Amino acid sequence: MNATVRLLEKVAQATVGVHSQVPPGHVSAAIGLGTDRRGAGTIVSPDGYVLTVHYLLLGAQSIIVTLPGGEQLPAKIVGKDYNTGLGLLKIDGSRHPYLEVSSSEGCVVGQEVFTVSSLGGERRCADAGMVTYTGPFDAVWEFVLDRCVCVTASSLNIGFSGGPICDNHGRVLAVSYLNFADVGRAILGIPGEYYLAARDELVRHGKRTSSPSKAWVGVLTYTLREHVVIAGVMPGSPGDKAGLKQGDLVITADGHDINERRMLYDVLRSHRPGDNIAVKVLRDNRVFNLEIPAVRAEDYFA
Repeated sequence: MNATVRLLEKVAQATVGVHSQVPPGHVSAAIGLGTDRRGAGTIVSPDGYVLTVHYLLLGAQSIIVTLPGGEQLPAKIVGKDYNTGLGLLKIDGSRHPYLEVSSSEGCVVGQEVFTVSSLGGERRCADAGMVTYTGPFDAVWEFVLDRCVCVTASSLNIGFSGGPICDNHGRVLAVSYLNFADVGRAILGIPGEYYLAARDELVRHGKRTSSPSKAWVGVLTYTLREHVVIAGVMPGSPGDKAGLKQGDLVITADGHDINERRMLYDVLRSHRPGDNIAVKVLRDNRVFNLEIPAVRAEDYFA
């Protein structure tokens, strides 16, 4: 994309650094997110609402937002959407430069986009790319999106996650959730329409209220030759307490044969927190029947 200098400047002026400090005893630190987290965000309103990714905010005791000019402002957490992975912050001020968030539903594979991210202080990183995929996504860490936007990333793109993925008008089509540049040179984006649907509820309630919380058991999984294997279990999670072990092979969940990860996640998503989920696993050539009492992810990470 041959974005104009003026357009890049506009986007860069609304892209901020996000730095959160998390106590070492918080569960999110124990699963690899660390205590000193740095990412990016996008100012999406003149009165200082900042859109970013929720994992930067889990357990945070303090959050500092760095503006493009280097000014640092304390931020408060407005809301977190555990279903989509978005987070919303608020900084003081009433005349901030901001970007419009737009739906990505019209995106097509091959469409040109560009990303801007904070590298700390006044430094920004811009990169051109194109949409490579739109559709369902599921991840090792019990995370599902019914729709995502994946875009190309160069090997030089080392920007922090949470920044904007923009169209050629400077509108935010998606939020950069993870940068796989070191592996597959791709960025996973959370579509802008997820924020538009959640915005008012995040501001008013700090969470989604029209979209019920999904059942969560705290497992890491992968698919291997039409089998789903437990790659790990989060400490103190329902799965841990119920006796799931790393290396377990999931045979059934709620009586449904499980031969790929998304099938397991769909069973979990059909439940609500408080439900018991029956899981049959194979371990050391023995079959174990487990009852896992699901919870809300937000309660585990509170």
